[in-house]
Amino acid sequence: MKKLVKIAVLIGFISLTGCALGPDFKKPVVKTPEHFKYDTLKYDSRIDLKWWELFDDPVLESLVTNALNGNKDIRIAASRIEEARASLGFTKADIYPRLDIEAGASRGTFAGRTKTESTNNNFYIAPVLSWEIDFWGKFRRANEAAMAELMASEYSLRIVQISLISEVVSTYFLLLDYNQRLEVSENTLDSRLYSLDIIQKRFDKGIISELDLNQAQIQKEIAAAAIPVYERLISKTKNALSILLGRLPGEIEKGIDLGSQTIPPEIPAGLPASLLQRRPDIVQAEYLLQAQNAKIGIAQALRLPAITLTGILGVASDELSSLTSNGAAWSISGGLFGPLFNFNKNVLRVVIEEEKTKQALYHYENTVLRAFREVEDALVEVRTYKKQIAAVKKKFKAAKNAAALSTLRYDKGVTSYLEVLDTERTLFSVELELSELIKNYHNAYVKLYKALGGGWISKDEMDEAQNQE
Repeated sequence: MKKLVKIAVLIGFISLTGCALGPDFKKPVVKTPEHFKYDTLKYDSRIDLKWWELFDDPVLESLVTNALNGNKDIRIAASRIEEARASLGFTKADIYPRLDIEAGASRGTFAGRTKTESTNNNFYIAPVLSWEIDFWGKFRRANEAAMAELMASEYSLRIVQISLISEVVSTYFLLLDYNQRLEVSENTLDSRLYSLDIIQKRFDKGIISELDLNQAQIQKEIAAAAIPVYERLISKTKNALSILLGRLPGEIEKGIDLGSQTIPPEIPAGLPASLLQRRPDIVQAEYLLQAQNAKIGIAQALRLPAITLTGILGVASDELSSLTSNGAAWSISGGLFGPLFNFNKNVLRVVIEEEKTKQALYHYENTVLRAFREVEDALVEVRTYKKQIAAVKKKFKAAKNAAALSTLRYDKGVTSYLEVLDTERTLFSVELELSELIKNYHNAYVKLYKALGGGWISKDEMDEAQNQE
């Protein structure tokens, strides 16, 4: 028995230290440019800050904090981390021996699959130790895959957090934009009501034609019709923002007006190579590739025989009273089970895992490409929206002056009312356009921070990362 125990220990040591089948994971090599095309600063940067605070709006900061604490997608992602952690422990347990308990009692003339002449009793109880020797590294590869999936789930949480923060901030700016457009529409309606009153009085005195009156009425109704549109959009945007916060639709506190929002300072995009470590979706894709790569080894190991050891040490007797006194019994056995012929099922299992690994690699490469595109898109949006806003502000100033001059010219009988209508339509359109552009400009910064990896969610997270470095 001692020799068998020594053999079992030796086999177990070999199984824990031996090589595992399947390819070892190698980090994908990605060629990156020296700098981003539209990065004007061109030096390295770590976006290690709570970037949404740069807008200096207390309401916005409160919304982000509440969303991180209450959003349901965040809680789902956090729960998936715990699920992956439990799955790792579940998989890791297969490496070690398993201890069970067996017990039974029987009476009759049938025992050991044979009939006896007399009635026999049989009582037994014994712990059973069983162990599948991991010669081929099947369990170690499974453990490697589970560990990689756990890390991927942790980065999945960060992806959800960054996406949530970006969505809250961009939705908030959309709400401010709609509020601004509603205010423009209401002010325009007030102005056109005042103009219509004057036109009505002139028409009543026979000074102007009914056509001028009708045109003034049309312009008033255009402004009036815009108000319920933006009221509807404001309500729906508030509802969407409430859901992001993890609560029922309701009112959202008003913060700083869109036109008074702080523009964040220009930030460098950093070195393109560092994006591979900053972007959580890239790191997640890498861990998923590693997990899938390990599954090739599992599939290869399933093609080879599985060796198991079983040990039983307990008591058995034909009399219950003597079960514990003189019924000691033991057994040590080994077993081998392997596939012989199954129409290439195990071969095809390896092919399946190899193809899935190719897909995971392509997914990783595509994630990298998408990340670089998002950074470049955000950089060019920040750059071009700034120029576009400067041009539209000048256009707004000119349109406002043209509207005032045309009204003055019409009052003096120099021009027709059509000129007034044209300049008023232009002014209304430019005001709405400017509000939307300012919103897009702010959201371009949101896209840039998100594309660069999102920054740290909290100060504790930043301190922990810096300590690790």
